[in-house]
Amino acid sequence: MQMLRFTLPLLAGLLLTACSSEPIKKPVKGENFNSAELGQTASNRMANLAMRDNLASLQTLLDKLYRRNPSQWRNGGHDSRETAVHQIMQAIRLNQPLPQLGKVRSTAALTTAFDPQFTGDRAGTLVFGLGSMLVDVYGGRTELYLVHGLNAQQLENAAYNVEVAAWLLGQRKNADGSLMLLANEISPQQRNLSFEREMSKIMARLELLAEVSDEKVRRSAIDFGQSLLAAPLLQFIPVQAATSAVPAP
Repeated sequence: MQMLRFTLPLLAGLLLTACSSEPIKKPVKGENFNSAELGQTASNRMANLAMRDNLASLQTLLDKLYRRNPSQWRNGGHDSRETAVHQIMQAIRLNQPLPQLGKVRSTAALTTAFDPQFTGDRAGTLVFGLGSMLVDVYGGRTELYLVHGLNAQQLENAAYNVEVAAWLLGQRKNADGSLMLLANEISPQQRNLSFEREMSKIMARLELLAEVSDEKVRRSAIDFGQSLLAAPLLQFIPVQAATSAVPAP
């Protein structure tokens, strides 16, 4: 897969370039144990963490778009920016339709968001399209378990669609020449690439998942072979050795 070699350097470059806000060092902190994890493989867990972070990136992206384009959440009939973000992200997480879009979702919603004739909430439609597309790739869910798997080509296609959406976000214009959605900005006064950065994160995660999913069968065979090779090295420990290690009272 070719896109990964371009996406990861792009992501690294964006993280090093000046943005509207300074980079924040984030500590690594795993989630607390959940009994549901007993029904997940290592690859399931990796995919679930990727979905969690992709949804967080989409929420950040949506909030940023609404801040730069406040008319958009009003076009969607919402009372506030916060209400709009909550409703759209909730619809994505629960795999539900948006009332204002009807049955339109996934790539159809992405097309609608950049349709010159569309007069609704472009920002919300764009993010809902991206989010519902990711949920579709996961089989209509946001968490995977033992019986679930991912299709490498579908992940690759999703990463490509995110890249196309990122390009359109900076290129598609209205009839008067103005951008349909204000996002990235490079000017003498400001250099803001935070929108591109969030979308690049999503692309990178999808690309990595595609690579891992493509190797899943081969890795399973290798793991099985390694377990056979390691079996002769296993030895019983003499009982005396175990008891002697216990300190005297």
